[in-house]
Amino acid sequence: MKALVTGGTGFIGSHLVEGLLQRGVEVRCLVRKRTDLKWLKDLPVEFVEGDCTDMASLKTAVTGVEQIFHLAGVTKAVNKKTYFEINANGTKNLIQACLEKNPNLQKFIYLSSQAAAGPCTNGARKQESDACLPVSPYGQSKRKGEEYCLEHADQLSMMILRPSAVYGPRDRDVLAFFKIVSKGIKPLFSKKEQRVSLCYVQDIVQATLLASNSKISGGEIFFISDGQDYPLDKIGDFFEEAMNVRAHRLHIPSWLISWVASFSEWISTFSGNPPLINRGKVEEMMQENWLCDITKARTLLGYEPQFFLAEGLKMTYEWYLKEGWL
Repeated sequence: MKALVTGGTGFIGSHLVEGLLQRGVEVRCLVRKRTDLKWLKDLPVEFVEGDCTDMASLKTAVTGVEQIFHLAGVTKAVNKKTYFEINANGTKNLIQACLEKNPNLQKFIYLSSQAAAGPCTNGARKQESDACLPVSPYGQSKRKGEEYCLEHADQLSMMILRPSAVYGPRDRDVLAFFKIVSKGIKPLFSKKEQRVSLCYVQDIVQATLLASNSKISGGEIFFISDGQDYPLDKIGDFFEEAMNVRAHRLHIPSWLISWVASFSEWISTFSGNPPLINRGKVEEMMQENWLCDITKARTLLGYEPQFFLAEGLKMTYEWYLKEGWL
C-alpha cells in the first residue's frame, strides 16, 4: 500500500505519517520548498516538492498511490483570500489531479475541521446532518473544501473527517496557553457558559487510519473528538493539574480581544506574517457551544477515544519540557 499525505510536515500530519509507517504503508509527502522537515527527515518517506496551488506537482504526487490523506491547509493567514486559495481551491486542485492521473484511487480522506460545521445552536452536540454555519473565514474555507469533495464523491472514494480542536506534542497553539498558565494566569474570554469538544492528536490518527481501512465512501462525514463535554471555564484547571502549578482566573473583556485581533491584522498587512489572533478566531472564541457528536464515528468506523484531557495535557506538557519548548 502506498499513500500520499499532504500537510505531512505539520502537527497532525507528521503524527499521521508515523502511524502509517508503523503499519507498513509506503508514504509519499507533498512538501513546499524550504519547508522544515524536522519531524520527517529521519523517516523512510518519499518527498515531492510542490503545493496545492501547483497542478504539475499535484499530478506527480497523486500518480501511483492507492490512498490520499489531504491535511494541507492554513489555519492563520494575512487575508481572507488566502484561506480560500489554499483550503478550498487547493482541495479542488488535488481532486482534479486525482481525476486526471489516478481516477481509480482507493480512498481520498479530507481532514476538515469542526469549524466547517460551525457551532451548535440548539444546546446539544452538533451532528453531521445539521446545517453548516461556519462563523470564520477559516471555517468557511474548510466547508468549501468539503463541498468540492462532495461534488466528486461519485467519482472518487471520498471520506471527510471533522476533528474538534486538536492538541498534543508538536502543537504550537496550545503551547501559548501553557505559557500563560505557567505565569499564574487562567484567561477567560467570555462570561457566558461555554462548552467545547477536544481531541488528543493520537486519537485523530486512530480515526484517520480506521477511515482508511473502512469500505465506507460516498462523501460520508464524521465528527472526531474524545467524546467529552468540557466547560471552557474549567479547562484551565486541567492545565494547572498537568503542570502542577496554581493559577488564577482572569477575565479578558471581549472588546479588548477584538481590539487586539484588529490591531494584529493591521500589523500583519505590513509584516506579511499571519496575525497571532484575528477577528475570525475571536468570533469562534465567543460562541457558546462547540460540542460535536461522535456517535457516527463510533458506530460506523469503530472509533473509540483513547485519551482524555487530563492525560493528554500531561503527556503534551512532558513533551514540551523534553523538547525545551517550556
